Amino acid sequence: MPKPTKTTQPRRKAVYHIRNWKEYDRALVERGSLTVWVSDEVRQAWQYGGPAQRGAQFEYSDQAIECALTVREVFHLSQRATEGFLRSLFELLGVELRVPDHTTLSRRGQRLTVRLPKRARGVLHLVMDSSGLKVYGEGEWKVRQHGYSKRRTWRKIHLTVDAGSGEIQAALLTENSTHDAEVAADLLEQVEQPAASVGADGAYDRVQVYAAIDGHSPEAVVNIPPRRDAKIHQHGNSTQPPLKRDENLRYIRQHGRRRWKRDHGYHRRSLAETAMFRLKTIFGDHVSNRRLESQRTQALLRCAALNRMTHLGMPQSYKVD
Repeated sequence: MPKPTKTTQPRRKAVYHIRNWKEYDRALVERGSLTVWVSDEVRQAWQYGGPAQRGAQFEYSDQAIECALTVREVFHLSQRATEGFLRSLFELLGVELRVPDHTTLSRRGQRLTVRLPKRARGVLHLVMDSSGLKVYGEGEWKVRQHGYSKRRTWRKIHLTVDAGSGEIQAALLTENSTHDAEVAADLLEQVEQPAASVGADGAYDRVQVYAAIDGHSPEAVVNIPPRRDAKIHQHGNSTQPPLKRDENLRYIRQHGRRRWKRDHGYHRRSLAETAMFRLKTIFGDHVSNRRLESQRTQALLRCAALNRMTHLGMPQSYKVD
């Protein structure tokens, strides 16, 4: 007779409730307010007031270009539609300001310097992650039916997020062939405050990443899981200060990898994936510009807009037993 099979009960999905739903609901509504993206300060600094240059002079300030391109990303408009949208808006408001045309937005956007708005204060708990953004290529249906083609191209966006506030502290867009560890130093250069801890997945288990963290925040706890075949580099009796990677590896050998993740707060790293999910859900999983310089500006504008949305309000959720 066949042996009876053991039935397992399906795991129940965790349920979360939000404590501050009223405030968070108001913040979601404010994301669509034009006063958030076209403020009085921007309109007052609309005209270019910088130094003179050779050839034709700029008519619009960098703030005006950034405002127009941010409106484009938030409301998912093309550059021509952005021009028409702002013109009609200024006409309705009675604002006597000229709007940059779509060619000006395209040309100035290639060299625009975008600074991420930040409010997080004190010591930070940083988490890193990366993901792909599609440039052009087939849709999902065509890929399932006929596979990929050679024209499918991606870019890679790298984020450094403060786990406490959900605020993006650093962002960088590279080609898809760039390894995560290669940009760790560039990301940390964008973070002005010291970090109490830095977490990432196993792809960041490189010597150059540890060196970049030590150079930025020497006292930071590094929560990067070593590879399965990792070896200790420095003997325990050495007179030199212990290496952070060796300390993690010794703890894992003594207590196990699962306990190391729990005791060191490694699962905080998932908040970087949450930030990446929010970025793609709100702005999409692709970039519409064709040049790499314009794509970098587009990605940074999205991160800056996401930080402003974060400042409007974030949910305070708790797990229901």
